[in-house]
Amino acid sequence: MSAAEPPFQQAISELYSNHHGWLFGWLRKKLGCSHNAADLAQDTFARILASRDVVAGMREPRAYLSTTARRLVIDRARRKQIEDAYLQELALTAETLAGFQSPEQILTTLEALEQIAFVLEELSANARQAFLLYFLDGLTQVDIAAQLGISERMVRKHLMNALLHCSNALDV
Repeated sequence: MSAAEPPFQQAISELYSNHHGWLFGWLRKKLGCSHNAADLAQDTFARILASRDVVAGMREPRAYLSTTARRLVIDRARRKQIEDAYLQELALTAETLAGFQSPEQILTTLEALEQIAFVLEELSANARQAFLLYFLDGLTQVDIAAQLGISERMVRKHLMNALLHCSNALDV
């Protein structure tokens, strides 16, 4: 430290030299983590530098440093609470929306369904009904046969014809 330094810079240098070790130790005890203590000690001196408070001739520098550091600890805790609440809300939102499709996916699905519906209109009523009961409602071929009053073999034939018709129509 030279005599050419401005008084504020000289006072900060003195404050840092005389009390940084003590502040770091105090914060380490409070926080239980030397990394966080080092960060907060640095932040404390940065805050004092930024505020340009008068430090020359300070009667209780440790009280001033500990008060500033305590406020930073509180600010950090509040910020952490806000971040945690935000992340929790974000996780809940993502969890809620996990089962939903994006607008682009919905549009693509609707367009595909429109195409399939248009193609299915060209089938016979029984073939169309068998296709819908099997692929949309998840009924077995036995259940479809009973519901439509036809044989299982005829249900299989309708399903095969419907699939071939859809495949040919969509390839064009």
